[in-house]
Amino acid sequence: MALDLSADLVTLTRALCDVPSVSGAERQIADLVHGALSGLGYLEVLRDGDAVVARTHLARGRRVVLAGHLDTVPVAANLPSELRDSADGPVVWGRGTVDMKGGVAVLLALAAAVPEPSADLTYVFYDAEEVEADRNGLGRLVARHPDWVAGDMAVLGEPTAGALEGGCNGTLRVEVVVPGRAAHSARSWLGVNAVHGAAEVLHRLVEYRPREVDVDGLVYREGLNAVGIRGGVAGNVIPDECVVTVNYRFAPSRSEHEAFEHVSALFDGYEVRLTDSAPGARPGLDRPEAAGLAAVVAGLTGRPPRAKQGWTDVARFAGLGVPAVNFGPGDPSLAHADDEHTPVADLTVCFEALRAWLTA
Repeated sequence: MALDLSADLVTLTRALCDVPSVSGAERQIADLVHGALSGLGYLEVLRDGDAVVARTHLARGRRVVLAGHLDTVPVAANLPSELRDSADGPVVWGRGTVDMKGGVAVLLALAAAVPEPSADLTYVFYDAEEVEADRNGLGRLVARHPDWVAGDMAVLGEPTAGALEGGCNGTLRVEVVVPGRAAHSARSWLGVNAVHGAAEVLHRLVEYRPREVDVDGLVYREGLNAVGIRGGVAGNVIPDECVVTVNYRFAPSRSEHEAFEHVSALFDGYEVRLTDSAPGARPGLDRPEAAGLAAVVAGLTGRPPRAKQGWTDVARFAGLGVPAVNFGPGDPSLAHADDEHTPVADLTVCFEALRAWLTA
């Protein structure tokens, strides 16, 4: 089997989706992408594990990075892909159509259709985005080969329903530890029930009012939520500890340190343990390259840029000093859904916008 990058976007999207590539099993699709890009002839193609990088060397004076991940969450009886009708027009249905093989198809089609772009281009297709951060293929490239992913601007093909989404929120998780004192439940008055004591932690969360923060003209919505709770060792023992896991999604105007300090202050009086953290990314739309893309997208769709309400790998580019935006086909609310599907119109508008921008 080989990928035909000159095929129409629906055919190419379905071909990619019909190659299962659950996180950790991306070798087949990475081989296909590697072979297809190598066959174009005008790209330098590099490989690190199941991550594939292809780049031009046209001495254009600026470089744009176009990136997308190859893996998906597990299949849920939603392969092979299908072309279906809907009230709003035809859609490509199946696992990965939204997150994010539709976006990968757009980028691969661009590689074939735009051999003479106005900027040098670097295409990055990577593995293991859908799992823990230390396995992320883009993170591996940043650590091992930062020059492979360097540029003046990056576009991540994450699903945005064809709108331009700038930056992303940061995220951290903490464990709020509630102490108690163990005792036999038949003599509960001799102990202190830590699970009961967690009520105060939950009360503070219920009373908390998250911010909406304007960052460089885009409004990011924050969120602070309990996402897990554990406590107790047996059915006849008063729990001597209860741990509430809390996730904080914070606007990119805050650093990771500031975000942790904010959460720690909210839970003053308790031990607060940081377990995971990733920074946000500012919109970067003040850069000429990003402003140019925003203008093209607005001209085609009538939609202005908006904030990315979540964390994406644009933060990894921001950490390299590369401003990055999210722009791809598919409604992000359908990512990972059993009825995952992408409008054909989204595939088309993303391809046309990027082609117009890269040939301007």
